[in-house]
Amino acid sequence: MLCAAPARPSAQSAGDYVIGSQDVLTVQVFDQPEIGGKYTVEADGTFTFPLIGRIKAGGLTLRGFETDLRRRLADGYFRNPQVSVAVEQYRSQRVFVMGEVRAPGPVTLSGGMTLIEALARAGSTMPDASGEVAIVRAPQGSHGPVLPQQNASAEILRANIRDLEAGSLKQNVELRDGDTIFVPRADSVYVFGQVKNPGAYAVRKDTTVLQALSLAGGVTENGALNRVRVVRIVNGDKKELKLKLTDLVKAGDTLIVPERYF
Repeated sequence: MLCAAPARPSAQSAGDYVIGSQDVLTVQVFDQPEIGGKYTVEADGTFTFPLIGRIKAGGLTLRGFETDLRRRLADGYFRNPQVSVAVEQYRSQRVFVMGEVRAPGPVTLSGGMTLIEALARAGSTMPDASGEVAIVRAPQGSHGPVLPQQNASAEILRANIRDLEAGSLKQNVELRDGDTIFVPRADSVYVFGQVKNPGAYAVRKDTTVLQALSLAGGVTENGALNRVRVVRIVNGDKKELKLKLTDLVKAGDTLIVPERYF
């Protein structure tokens, strides 16, 4: 299960954030506290600012809007005004997290948000999630969740959950507005016979026979670990295989632990 604390965006990536409607901005003007405050960007991308009136922020980066506001205040109002603009609440951009997470749905995108943060915002991955995550990046202008079969031009990025848990920066992709994160369900195998908890268990591509038996609580004292049978569907036919404990299982395999001879 993947779970992580949200990471704060870097100063550089936060400055490159593109302001959108419904974002709440905090504006500070040094030595002029009466005109600073919190302002909500309206649907047309503008809001009313003291002395200036309607000013456009939507579509500009934070640093770009900051520069524009500084220029306007310097035009007949203040000499060399010192202006700081930050996002108090990110409401305009979002990504979509789908599949085996605890709280699937849209996640508000903040500047510099990465994959691990978005998964954490979605409540973390479920125990039966697979070991991979797919990020579907649709062309600019797309709205709503996008799956690869719906949009052939979508870019697909992949990450490994184990690598993310280990802190891999390469796997921890920085997200963009409209990205869809899909966490598929893991493949299952069935474990029966002389094990403590028989049933179906989610496995990864590198799960061995012994690891699958461990998921079922391990072999009982009456189980014959050296005679484990594996039933596998091969080209539509059931085949009984003799596998080593170190061999890999496949999706749909049935492992049967017989009772040992006394």
